[in-house]
Amino acid sequence: MSSKQPSTIYLEDYQPPAWLVTHTELRFELEEDQTLVRAQLSIQSNPAVSDRRKPLELLGDAGMELCRLSIDGQVLDAADYQREAGCLRIANVPESFVLECVTRLLPHENTALEGLYKSDGMFCTQCEAEGFRRITFFPDRPDVMSIFRTTLVADKQRYPVLLSNGNPVDSGEDDEGRHWVTWDDPWPKPSYLFALVAGDLALLEDQYTTASGREVALRIYAERKDLDKLDYAMQALKDAMRWDEDVYGREYDLDIYMIVAVDFFNMGAMENKGLNIFNTSCVLAHPQTTTDQGFQRVEGVVAHEYFHNWSGNRVTCRDWFQLSLKEGFTVFRDAEFSADMNSRTVKRIEDVTLLRTAQFAEDGGPMAHPVRPESYMEISNFYTLTVYEKGAEVVRMLHTLLGPELFRQGSDLYFERHDGQAVTTDDFVAAMETVSGRDLSQFKRWYSQAGTPRLQVSDSFDAATGCYQLKVRQSCPPSPGQEHKQPYHLPLAVGLLAEDGRELFAGLLELTEEEQVFRFDNISERPVPSLLRGFSAPVKLDYDYTDAQLLMLLRHDTDGFNRWDAGQRLCIRLLQTQIRNHQQGVALSCSSELIEAWRNLLQDASLDPAMLAQCLRLPSEAQLSELAEQIDVSAIHEAREFMRTTLAQVLEQEWLQVYQRCDTGETYSTDAEAMGRRSLKNLALAYLMATGREPWLELARQQYSQSDNMTDQLAALSLVAHSDFRETADELLQAFYLQWQHESLVMNQWLSVQASDPSAGALARVNQLAEHPIFDARNPNKLRALIGGFCGQNPMHFHAEDGSGYAWLADWILRLDRQNPQVAARLLTPLTRWKRHEPVRSALMQGQLQRMMDTAELSADVYEVVSKSLM
Repeated sequence: MSSKQPSTIYLEDYQPPAWLVTHTELRFELEEDQTLVRAQLSIQSNPAVSDRRKPLELLGDAGMELCRLSIDGQVLDAADYQREAGCLRIANVPESFVLECVTRLLPHENTALEGLYKSDGMFCTQCEAEGFRRITFFPDRPDVMSIFRTTLVADKQRYPVLLSNGNPVDSGEDDEGRHWVTWDDPWPKPSYLFALVAGDLALLEDQYTTASGREVALRIYAERKDLDKLDYAMQALKDAMRWDEDVYGREYDLDIYMIVAVDFFNMGAMENKGLNIFNTSCVLAHPQTTTDQGFQRVEGVVAHEYFHNWSGNRVTCRDWFQLSLKEGFTVFRDAEFSADMNSRTVKRIEDVTLLRTAQFAEDGGPMAHPVRPESYMEISNFYTLTVYEKGAEVVRMLHTLLGPELFRQGSDLYFERHDGQAVTTDDFVAAMETVSGRDLSQFKRWYSQAGTPRLQVSDSFDAATGCYQLKVRQSCPPSPGQEHKQPYHLPLAVGLLAEDGRELFAGLLELTEEEQVFRFDNISERPVPSLLRGFSAPVKLDYDYTDAQLLMLLRHDTDGFNRWDAGQRLCIRLLQTQIRNHQQGVALSCSSELIEAWRNLLQDASLDPAMLAQCLRLPSEAQLSELAEQIDVSAIHEAREFMRTTLAQVLEQEWLQVYQRCDTGETYSTDAEAMGRRSLKNLALAYLMATGREPWLELARQQYSQSDNMTDQLAALSLVAHSDFRETADELLQAFYLQWQHESLVMNQWLSVQASDPSAGALARVNQLAEHPIFDARNPNKLRALIGGFCGQNPMHFHAEDGSGYAWLADWILRLDRQNPQVAARLLTPLTRWKRHEPVRSALMQGQLQRMMDTAELSADVYEVVSKSLM
């Protein structure tokens, strides 16, 4: 049994800090084998806390070396303080004083990539959520906001670039080849937003003129070899700055905005005030090395971190239970930005697909939690789809209920009221209540109740009176710690369509009761309801559509999202039938109505290619698993493969025509239309390859060799690598490796393609790749590509009947837990849903979880996930 059982932290136990830090002055002596950190903290008692006798408590990693501690210049000895379990406690301190603390760090040994560490010879930091306590002793909590002044000292030849938060105010060098730079950040911030970078980096520089006429220097840093991959991120940054001024009235508030690309990084990016540190995968972009999806990710993440300057930095979280206050709001903002920059409907489809596939699964799993959690053991486990994506949906519902004008007024009031403060989700909703005059107390259940609500809708029509009624019943299943849920307040966007597609009604209904009936008068004929338009609420919808109704909506619905959704619902219904047929030994078949509907779509050259690609993409095995009462991996795989192959073979000529129509030979562009054509072209190639016919192998080979961009080259490589043409697959994989072996991000794709290969020998293949020189188990991107690629994108082999895939993942988790607990806990997710699987696989998965639980020592990160999964 694991001996480390971390304590649980509860929202209800929150107490304001007894001590505040008004100013923080830091000095880093950066050496190759160690770093000395001198911190001077100007501390005063919190006037909002009545008990002045409370000792000063500072948080600090248990492994951090404390060299010296003094108060107002007087050095303390060991008897003057207590140090235990990551906490330094000093009793009998004055009401106001200066604490000086000197610590010694070993950044080159920091494999957890939290606090101060080295990435390919560069010093960098990651302090969210609790990394600053790995640097020095500090009240490391988001409601302690301080003004920071930081001096970095390092060898000038090795580390010519020295960066921290704010603006540079002083610099110099000595006779021994060392130099120093002092940075001052005038805006109070919590310690989690502190950052530093020291390295030998190239720079792309530009400038931006704000709406008020201020000039802001824009600087993006990366390794010299990557300097040509920064232009797209720079343009995305300028677009985001202008959009935030236009849509939210938010202007940047420092003289410099900096981004640094780092290859070793646990997350996607970090919004440290004025100095954003990015995973290279979220900032580097070039047509030859980056796919369209990668370009869109760079655009979205650059915008997201910039938007945090106000929704997260200027106004931050009171405590980590309020994480969605900044993340949910900012994800909504970046989604709206991306929708404005590209196709709004396609962006919505992509976001909802992620929700339905992964976030709904999270809601139904052992780690289910509200958007504002009530408790946690390790906060890094709560950087989840629920907090981010579902949190964004909650903000979107507020936007829908209030309308854009009132929502803008509410956000303006929120920023005005709380600038420079650490606040809560209640404060955010209160601003919306003030401007709208509405009582949103019931709406706040979205923050406090876990799980995915389900809407059951039925209807009736009286032709004599022209009265149509919709009856809606809402419910939400039990989740850990919450057996019974109260009704939600949610927006239900609805359209009523005639059989010929005419819109008889379009509007917004508000659901507040467990059961409601909505009446529509003067309806000329029985309508087909278009329900939950634009996915107006993050719910599961049950309505007994006929196949004919779904086909009608697919052809005629004026709401683009629901048009796509009708096709998906029809495919899911047909696939679920084939899954049952496979389980019962009945021959599989494909609906002629579906084939004809797809043929009509394929032949309509007037349709938006990006939207068409979405409509013609079958629901994934992951989504089908989420919808299954009990997951039967084999049946799901066989049913989907049968339908994919059938649609490929029957519509072979139509797929070829679409491919030729989209293969324009145009110069590569990242505009939405060009991306849409490539998306549809590569989908058509995928279906052609699914026929298993050699002419399409040659077409794929030709696309691979002649493409001038990574989108087309990687698409062709993946299709060949996942086909039965093994000789050609090996040839192209080797050629791809030789061409791109010096591009780390491209090699991540190479690993992922092979890890997700469904052909025989998958486990042996990933074991070989784990020994390949290109793979580095210390690098989170490489781990996600190989381990995440196999466990998340290769279901038949990960879920092998002998349990070998489960054992392989458990071996990796135990190894990584000693190295990087955050990454280990996130990679563990596929095993946590063991209760949803059929009995044999379920028992094997449970066995591996128990094996981990029985390990002598687990990190708090992994312990929390494993223990909750076994409950």
